[in-house]
Amino acid sequence: MRVELDEPKCVASGQCVVAAPEVFDQRDDDGVAILLDEEPAAGLHDGVREAAAVCPAAAIRLVER
Repeated sequence: MRVELDEPKCVASGQCVVAAPEVFDQRDDDGVAILLDEEPAAGLHDGVREAAAVCPAAAIRLVER
């Protein structure tokens, strides 16, 4: 799996960080999401899928391989 984050679309809700803290973080100054791992390990895929599903701005795109 490859993860793509469209930072300009992010509304800083933090739901991705709650769902997959190993893969997402937030900037301190404005709360916009930061992608920590573009190709997370298989054990993290469920959390990343949840993060994409709950993102209110649809700023997370998953490319399944």
